[in-house]
Amino acid sequence: MNRLWGLTTLAAALAVSAAAGEWQGHLMDAMCAAKMKDKAATHKAKCALSCAKTGFGVVTADGKFVKFDEMGNAKAQEALKATAKDQDLKVKVTGTVDGDSIKVESLSIH
Repeated sequence: MNRLWGLTTLAAALAVSAAAGEWQGHLMDAMCAAKMKDKAATHKAKCALSCAKTGFGVVTADGKFVKFDEMGNAKAQEALKATAKDQDLKVKVTGTVDGDSIKVESLSIH
């Protein structure tokens, strides 16, 4: 029984680590991404901050919007407040996929 539990735990751990990754693209709030993710490079930091209640995510090079978890939303908001950039908010995100969102471990605007 203990051996079965150990194998199950190992399989679960491997599945989680397989979903870990890094994403690069443009930081955008969810509301604007739904309307204009094809214009992510011109999206303004001020707009993203004013739409923060809808959450944030990354628009990837292939045009997909992947939303962040709550911790990622907080990190995105902090990064937006700290950046001097007005637009072209290129972001690097590391974390794990959790359903249809990223459980964000780190986020930086560059």
